[in-house]
Amino acid sequence: MAAQVGEVVGPWKKDRGAHANQKWVEIRRRFELLAPHLDERARRCWLGAEAVAYGRGGATVVAEACSVSHRTVEAGMREVDKPPTAPGRRARLRHPGGGSKRIEEKFPGIKEELEKLVDPCTRGDPQSPLRWTSKSVRRLAAELTARGFPIGADKVAQLLRGLKYSLQANRKAAEGKQHPDRDAQFQFIADNSQQFMAAGEPVISVDTKKKEKIGTYKNAGREYEPHGRAQRVDTHDFGDRDAEGRIIYGIPYGVYDQQQNAGWVSVGIDHDTAEFAVTTIGQWWNKMGQPAYPHTRRVMVTPDSGGSNGSRVRAWKTHLQRLADQTGLEFHVFHFPPGTSKWNKIEHRMFSQITLNWRGRPLTSHEVVVNLIANTTTTTGLRIEAALDPARYPTGIKIPDNEFAALRIERYEFHPEWNYAILPRASP
Repeated sequence: MAAQVGEVVGPWKKDRGAHANQKWVEIRRRFELLAPHLDERARRCWLGAEAVAYGRGGATVVAEACSVSHRTVEAGMREVDKPPTAPGRRARLRHPGGGSKRIEEKFPGIKEELEKLVDPCTRGDPQSPLRWTSKSVRRLAAELTARGFPIGADKVAQLLRGLKYSLQANRKAAEGKQHPDRDAQFQFIADNSQQFMAAGEPVISVDTKKKEKIGTYKNAGREYEPHGRAQRVDTHDFGDRDAEGRIIYGIPYGVYDQQQNAGWVSVGIDHDTAEFAVTTIGQWWNKMGQPAYPHTRRVMVTPDSGGSNGSRVRAWKTHLQRLADQTGLEFHVFHFPPGTSKWNKIEHRMFSQITLNWRGRPLTSHEVVVNLIANTTTTTGLRIEAALDPARYPTGIKIPDNEFAALRIERYEFHPEWNYAILPRASP
């Protein structure tokens, strides 16, 4: 509301007439209405324009009416007196060098100090207090402030972006020490696989999936359920025990047939032993292999180099010999080099799909495990059959030297410890 003539409107009432007082009030009112909608430069130019329009003493009157610095009004008067910015170019809010100084100028060395905190092992003190703590921007800001660099968390985040740092998760890349003939063995396996497939003979990939505790325990992943009715599971997964006091597990051992895109999984209840592994291969042959390959006499097997089917496990070769004697099949075994089991076909073509199929579902019984495995399918036509193997497979059984020496093993010239054939000793 405009002031009336004679009303006290400012400290200079005695020095101004009624008309001047009225102009003072109008300038102040216009500034209150426009200021929230103007950026810094536009506000400065408006103040300068008002001062120029007022005439003599305008800078002082506008500065007082709008409660701004006299220097700001004078700067606006100079700006409105200049020609406008060329079309297509945006005018600067401040002259070069204007505004607050950058944090790096105020505190030289702050970037280097920040890098020492973020990467203490390579750039700074390995005993840094942040070596074993979370490196949040708030914690970094507090540590920098304690070292004489007062700074806020937002500014720390800005500096980190400028230093090309970003939030990173762990990435699995280091595979440890690799055998120098790793790639050559991969190629050797691939070449032999092509030969077997071209001859119409099966190529199977075998391995054990991670054993699972049976009970109402949380299973990783999420599954659609009615809102607010998520399945309830036990807080702790200590493991249910059977009548003999042993934790109840489900141990899936799988056989994946690459040509048929089909697999067999035996779910064991005892131990993952070589006998269990070979028994599973025998079950695959009886249920799926023989019907698919009725005339074959050779089977190519690609296990990894460790576990129950390891390249150094005597029991693995011994039980495979017994299976060869029973079926009359030649088992040509090609182990993946140590540390490369993830390249085995069964891992990413079958086991990964089983994990997806039972995500978010408690494995409450062996029957549930078998059914979830057997109902795993993919758009590429993967088919899996599964069955429970209730047999007991004791551990710690030693194979005598004379029994091992009686095995009929023919070794390939290239890495014979990885590549060999176990032949039947007599007609089945």
